[in-house]
Amino acid sequence: MLFTGCSKKQTCEIPSEVSKIPVEIKVDRLEERFFKIKTVPEMQAFLAQEPLLRDRFLLRDHYPSEEVMAQNLLRLAADTSIHKLVRQSDETFKDMAPVEQELENAFKYVKYYYPNFYVPKVQSFISGLSRDLLVSDSLVVLGLDYFIGKNAAFRPQAPEYILRRYEKQNLAPSVMLLVSNKFNKTDFVNKDMLDEMIDYGKSYYFAQQVMPCTPDSLIIWYSGQELADVKYNEGKIWAHLVEKGLLYETSQFITRKYVGERPNVPEISARCPGRIATWVGWQIVRSYMENNPNVTLQQLMEEKDARKILDRSKYKPQKN
Repeated sequence: MLFTGCSKKQTCEIPSEVSKIPVEIKVDRLEERFFKIKTVPEMQAFLAQEPLLRDRFLLRDHYPSEEVMAQNLLRLAADTSIHKLVRQSDETFKDMAPVEQELENAFKYVKYYYPNFYVPKVQSFISGLSRDLLVSDSLVVLGLDYFIGKNAAFRPQAPEYILRRYEKQNLAPSVMLLVSNKFNKTDFVNKDMLDEMIDYGKSYYFAQQVMPCTPDSLIIWYSGQELADVKYNEGKIWAHLVEKGLLYETSQFITRKYVGERPNVPEISARCPGRIATWVGWQIVRSYMENNPNVTLQQLMEEKDARKILDRSKYKPQKN
């Protein structure tokens, strides 16, 4: 097993067997080139040079032709309101080194656990809030305008409880949650709430393992107070799920109340944050790994049997 330690000064040391893995992340700031483009031919040339960005992030298929796409993007590049976001993104991400270091360390951990993993190149872009992130096998695109924070001139059209995850500090953890999807095997046949809980729990656990110095709050997008509250009330939350017979619930209408995006889960408490069952799934997975030390991260991510993970987790939080 791999151990890392954080000192009282909150500095986190990466083990030498991880730090020596050759990974280097340098974010390619595509927005710097994009907003200097003045003509349709220049825009077409830019798109030709960046086919993955064009096809996967900017969604080439949504346009009838590349010329129409170039014309639309040229209007975006000339939009003065978008230029406010560009300036604010430049200010917020003037020094990209901390984000690059976070991603570099995280990808080193991924390579440690999965030696054959291909580290994708990383680019940044400003799309006028059309997309936040793209994570594929060969490319990661960071939509910086999403992650400016609460002082941004424009923000995504979303409730406040969702907007707060779009802060600079959430950028790298959000990327690694998406990276986890590559390894997280799930049986979608006859899926019940427990299956979804463990599915999310495995993703959170993966992100935690490849970013061991990152607070839980940044991985699951809870505030520090929310995290403290759910930890204190863990036994009550678990009792509610068990006593109401929710673990094996197959109704999506009911399941969404506990795993879906909501400001709270009033069925438990007005102060209980949304997605609470996914947090419980994370605790079950943690307990499973603690009580089964011979299980590797790779084996966990391959395991599709949620009931097996629950049974062998010995997860039984006590009511306060």
